[in-house]
Amino acid sequence: MMASFSFAINGIRTAIMAERNMRIHLVSSVIVICCSIFFSISTIEWLIILLVIGGIFALELVNSAIERVVDLVTEEYLSLAKQAKDLAAGAVFIYAIVSIVIGIVIFLPYMLTILSR
Repeated sequence: MMASFSFAINGIRTAIMAERNMRIHLVSSVIVICCSIFFSISTIEWLIILLVIGGIFALELVNSAIERVVDLVTEEYLSLAKQAKDLAAGAVFIYAIVSIVIGIVIFLPYMLTILSR
């Protein structure tokens, strides 16, 4: 069982080191967590933020895995291989947009309160 955790952590470490988008998500997540602490968001808002952060990391890991499997299977250009990569990237993109909207809905009222003082 410990080996499974080790493999999972190694996969996360690999993604952070090798994938630029994963590092972008990591930095964005740290900023969002700092904002959450600063604004003292509610418990429900924390849960939503944590689900969004976990979701984007999970999707980015799946996207990276799909890209690697496709690259492993073929080095030549294949339309279906490109579609598989594009579809996985599209899933991350949609989730990132939804995450931004959720962030706006959660943080905008706090920001407006501070600005209206």
